Amino acid sequence: MKIGIGSDHGGFELKEEIKKYLEEEGVEFVDFGTNSSDSVDYPDYGKSVAEAIVDKVVDRGIVICGTGIGISIAANKVKGIRCALCSDTYSARMSRQHNNANMLALGARVLGLGLALDIVSAWLKSEFEGGRHELRVNKISDIEG
Repeated sequence: MKIGIGSDHGGFELKEEIKKYLEEEGVEFVDFGTNSSDSVDYPDYGKSVAEAIVDKVVDRGIVICGTGIGISIAANKVKGIRCALCSDTYSARMSRQHNNANMLALGARVLGLGLALDIVSAWLKSEFEGGRHELRVNKISDIEG
């Protein structure tokens, strides 16, 4: 599995810590920026990671901004993306198992480092259960047109 990761300036430090975690776990990733804490626009990074998933450059994505809200909204505008903003491990697991979320959004100014890494771990290790959930995910795709 290859993960795309991106953030705005508010999520830059957390992104760097998540990259260390991914390296330690042996998870391949592509960093889509930003590369500093200088002010940038979160939609650019949410879109870049989302498009990389749709284009099959990466399998899934993790995006981070101050709250996770803006970058998740931006990512979800890309057809085929199901980006879940998660602030706890249960939601992270369920976003994969029941919703087949292909992107995870985090709020760097909302979460502590330990919890953020636990959320990433839970999300990465969870798989889509299919079955009755597949019908519901397909209905989400139908909404996109």
